[in-house]
Amino acid sequence: MTEWWYNNKTGEVEEGPKSLGPDRDGPYASRGEAERAPEIARERARRWAEEEARGD
Repeated sequence: MTEWWYNNKTGEVEEGPKSLGPDRDGPYASRGEAERAPEIARERARRWAEEEARGD
């Protein structure tokens, strides 16, 4: 099964982990999901902030 990664430094999607760990997000199950990594990260951060504000 192929894993996809998003390189935060270059903005490119990688098939398999090619860049240094701190520079990448993943793994993702599909290329399309990895391409959406910045959007996914923003959404997760928004949800965490909302939970923290509620005291969950």
